[in-house]
Amino acid sequence: MTRAAVIGAGSWGTAFAQVLVDSGTETLLCARRGELADAINELHENPDYLPGIKLASRLHATADPKEALEGAEIVVLAVPSQTLRANLTDLVELLPADAVLVSLMKGIELGTDKRMTEVIRDVAGVPEERVAAVSGPNLAKEIANREPAAAVVACTDLEVARKVQGACHSGYFRPYRNHDVVGVEFGGAVKNVIALAVGMAAGLGFGDNARASLITRGLAETARIGVALGAEPLTFAGLAGMGDLVATCSSPLSRNRTFGEDLGRGLSVEQVIAKTKQTAEGVKSCRSILDVARQNKVAAPITEHVVKVVDEGITVPDMLASLLASSPKHEQDADV
Repeated sequence: MTRAAVIGAGSWGTAFAQVLVDSGTETLLCARRGELADAINELHENPDYLPGIKLASRLHATADPKEALEGAEIVVLAVPSQTLRANLTDLVELLPADAVLVSLMKGIELGTDKRMTEVIRDVAGVPEERVAAVSGPNLAKEIANREPAAAVVACTDLEVARKVQGACHSGYFRPYRNHDVVGVEFGGAVKNVIALAVGMAAGLGFGDNARASLITRGLAETARIGVALGAEPLTFAGLAGMGDLVATCSSPLSRNRTFGEDLGRGLSVEQVIAKTKQTAEGVKSCRSILDVARQNKVAAPITEHVVKVVDEGITVPDMLASLLASSPKHEQDADV
């Protein structure tokens, strides 16, 4: 039996750990706090992040990283993207020598503009064929409730992708494999920023036309940035592109969409952060994504305007007015 460790007992880390258990993979979930690990073991529930959802009785948790990582063939990292480097640095000496390292994070590191698998390779000193990324339309609460979902396991070594795929293929969770790590990761990172913009429009009271327009042009923006970095265009038509974008922009379960709605209703970034426990990755990563776009001379107007709200303090109505003010263009040539 394959053995896995999941580092990070937030909503997605916990849900994915249960997917692994349900797929027949021996899994230990590592929480930062002992009391949360105890609650998962004793109550079979994650009261902080997935309250009211009954977890598999075979899912066990610990607050001891050494215990979690001992003998693990697959190490899944499910921490906030901007804390990955620090968290992984603390764990490097405990990582099994031949373990496959799997990223569940969807972000771009501030300061370095690196994708999450690049941060993993940088800190752990492992080759790219030992690092995979899982992405797709994966709202944690639905998956924790064992509702049907699909995802993409991306690795440059497709046999490694196949190993991870087999470890998380359950009756309700269907993983596909892909070699386009760049495309899969950028699809997952940029969609969070687009979801913030969609949420802002919804918070202002705009309807489906506005949301669909932002989603569609957001997909074009995501693909432009990804392709400039070597991604394959077809990836953005798949689960890690269009699929993840639609789910994140449409669902009230989406942290980024909900964060954007609160901004659209007039709350400040600080006020929204204060009222929520969980991380909206787009807020942290939007500046890094804009930096990557500018470095590669790619137009990213939606991302640029989200940064203006999140980092520069302009109002949401002014942001949307500015976004709509650009001159009309041919659709296939347009940046917005």
